[in-house]
Amino acid sequence: MNEVIWDIAHLAHVELYTPKLEESTKFFTDIMGMSVSGSENDSIYLRAYDDYEYHTLKLTANKYPGIGHFAWRARSPEALARRVEAIQASGLGIGWTEGDLGHGPAYRFKTPDGHFVEIYFETVKYKAGENDRSALKNTASKFPGRGMNVRRIDHLNLLAKDIPAFLDFQLNTLGGRLTEIIQFDEGPKALWFSVNSKSYELAVTEDHSGARGRLHHLTFAANSREEVLLAADIAIENGIFIETGPHKHAIQQTFFLYLYEPGGNRIEIANATARLILDPDYKTVVWTKEERARGQAWGLQTVKSFHLRGTPFIEDLE
Repeated sequence: MNEVIWDIAHLAHVELYTPKLEESTKFFTDIMGMSVSGSENDSIYLRAYDDYEYHTLKLTANKYPGIGHFAWRARSPEALARRVEAIQASGLGIGWTEGDLGHGPAYRFKTPDGHFVEIYFETVKYKAGENDRSALKNTASKFPGRGMNVRRIDHLNLLAKDIPAFLDFQLNTLGGRLTEIIQFDEGPKALWFSVNSKSYELAVTEDHSGARGRLHHLTFAANSREEVLLAADIAIENGIFIETGPHKHAIQQTFFLYLYEPGGNRIEIANATARLILDPDYKTVVWTKEERARGQAWGLQTVKSFHLRGTPFIEDLE
């Protein structure tokens, strides 16, 4: 067994494209309970109340919904240098940028499927002011008491055409471990990657359309399963479309609710108490075609749109 590369600390932020910037911003602030930390050009920067960085979500005006880029934070300047060298050797590197609002220099690259990614170390840590300072010194800012009160960014799920290439690139170039996999006789269909003690920060599932570089969903964590149930009530009271849930996934055991934000992107609200992996020689959990046919751990069967819908929409790519 090759030694696991632990140079990435966590998923840092995600940029979502939206054709309805104002409506999407209101959704994430008024409904999700996030706060605006800044704005620049056609982008709004937001964070959940216990995210320590300046922002974890960047909303950018665009004709179509989808993902602009996502970012990893490295564990140290030395770790960043090692991963940049590996990315350059893979042939997927693009080059250095001066950074964005909220972080320092970042190295930009592509996944094998064409998603844009950045990796950086220097960051701006959020400093709460008088109006949002928590009574608890170990919380980044106070509980908002607004909407769904999401606590932090949790994970990202990408759609990809070439799952084996993504598996090789993530483990051998970027690092981390594969915690769970859906494996059919003809090959892998979905992957879950961990870069720390959380059971996953990135999931990659097969794009049945054959397109490349699309988004399945972005997830923010609430404090408990009860708050996910409350999130469903808040959604229906505000006319937010619920695609599926609340149910419990068999894979990773996440208690979930899937919504569509006004721009068209799929957003998941999940419990923040999903599995931790502390086992240093943990073995990947493999799910077969027959096991996946049974559906979720409990709750209704997965709706068809969950397997087929991604952003940008296929018709927007034609």
